[in-house]
Amino acid sequence: MEAENGKFPTVAKRNPQVISTVAIATKKMRNGKSGDGSCTYRDQRSIHCNDRGVTFLVSTVKTNLSYILNNPSESLLNHLFPDGLQWKDMGSDATILAIQINRFSCGGIAIAVCLSHKLGDGSTLFNFVNDWATINRTNNQLPFPPDLVAGSSLFPQEDLPVFPEISFTKQNTVCARLVFEGSKIESLKETVKSNGVENPSRVEVVIGMIYKRAVSALGLGGNVNAPLLLVAANLRRRMVPPLPEKSIGNWVWSFPVVSKKKEEGAGLHELVEETREGLSELCEKSVKKFGDKEFVIEFLRKATTARRSSPIGSEKRVFFFASWCRVPTYEVDFGWGKAAWVTSVGSPVKNSVVLMDAKDGNGVEALVSMEEQDLVVFQRDFELLQYASINPKVHA
Repeated sequence: MEAENGKFPTVAKRNPQVISTVAIATKKMRNGKSGDGSCTYRDQRSIHCNDRGVTFLVSTVKTNLSYILNNPSESLLNHLFPDGLQWKDMGSDATILAIQINRFSCGGIAIAVCLSHKLGDGSTLFNFVNDWATINRTNNQLPFPPDLVAGSSLFPQEDLPVFPEISFTKQNTVCARLVFEGSKIESLKETVKSNGVENPSRVEVVIGMIYKRAVSALGLGGNVNAPLLLVAANLRRRMVPPLPEKSIGNWVWSFPVVSKKKEEGAGLHELVEETREGLSELCEKSVKKFGDKEFVIEFLRKATTARRSSPIGSEKRVFFFASWCRVPTYEVDFGWGKAAWVTSVGSPVKNSVVLMDAKDGNGVEALVSMEEQDLVVFQRDFELLQYASINPKVHA
């Protein structure tokens, strides 16, 4: 039975086995639902382990995997996730991890994973999936197990301020997948280098390109009220001393990119330079000092005050970027070979962008979430379309 009207029939059942996560589709769950959770949240400071396992579903999909790869729409991908948990609000008794194994008529498999953002970030999610796959493939102990204590040793609970809960309230957003091929990114990098910027990265030029074209297409540039650009950074390797890459937790923080040319708008090379300056300032003034407990307390006190006064998603003119590039997404191998495609679904927060590696390691896929009327205009931007394809087929 083939898919019709953007949907396909499934037969799902609970599986009592305990295990977890990703291969063709993956997603961090902002919040969750009660179920067979191995842990629940006792309060905002602690997790209660109950040894009951995690939510693990098996779904039979009565169509071929090629249908998804040829029609990689969010409406189809959403059916692959467990119980529709993506970005859902969660209570104190919620499961922190949920997995769905989708078995297609052709024999293909898509593994979808939802991880509570209270427990970890994108690196935590993909390191977990890789570890699970390694154990499944080799039946051996992990040579480098995850680090469970870095957070508690660096940030002991006792005197730290309680960070306010962040609710990613669903707004009127839709998501577009933009694919920047490696050759197009190299062209952007050459343009930036020709203006005196050394060694621009894939992520830097793609962030600059998307932001610049969005601001232009939506008529928001050329004035002092141009949207704020916020970029999330992985702090693990930037701390002193660096944390292990497999440190579990939310080791991310966002920094503003401050433009010096608000009136006429910054060029791509200037946005790359300003992004670097913003990251450098974050690291030098804050991240490298996180070993000092008194500094951390004061840093978090100021951050909690700012967050309460301006929650995520409350400000219209903010563009937020998070990168999962260089995270080992395509290293996952359960013993069946590596994934044909790894992706996610759109964020409920308007003007937010998640970047992921393309399978070849050279390109970048960008999941852009905007209000529908804005996204329609953005996707028609002529200059953007010289470098990015809109939701192309996935070539396995």
